[in-house]
Amino acid sequence: MSFVFFGTTLVSFGGFLIAYYIYITKKKNEVLVCPLDGSCDAVVQSTYSKFLGIPVDFLGVIYYGATTLAYLLLFVELLPYTPVTSLLSVLIAISGALFSIYLVSVQGFVLREWCTWCLVSAFVSFLIGIFSIYGSHFL
Repeated sequence: MSFVFFGTTLVSFGGFLIAYYIYITKKKNEVLVCPLDGSCDAVVQSTYSKFLGIPVDFLGVIYYGATTLAYLLLFVELLPYTPVTSLLSVLIAISGALFSIYLVSVQGFVLREWCTWCLVSAFVSFLIGIFSIYGSHFL
């Protein structure tokens, strides 16, 4: 189980770094450069970059930061892994993965632009979901 907690901590911290990079770059009004061919700035500056009035990059910072902290606490056994904790972690991770599907769909079908950072973030979200399900009490 500790492998799952440690792996999820590392993966979610990577997601935090990506979301924080996007957040800081936007806050400084700098152009977000895609590491691969894409249009990151067009995606993160679009009208779809907010959800319920909250910037998606800020939501990512909160989600990945909270996930990193929670799994770190599970890893060092300061937070007990009970059936309730397991259920919450799976529900939150699945919600994050579903939200990522929505955001990737917006990129592909609405904006017709791709952001490499956003796609990597979506992949990270899926990994968190897989780790959460794999490590849950439900399998």
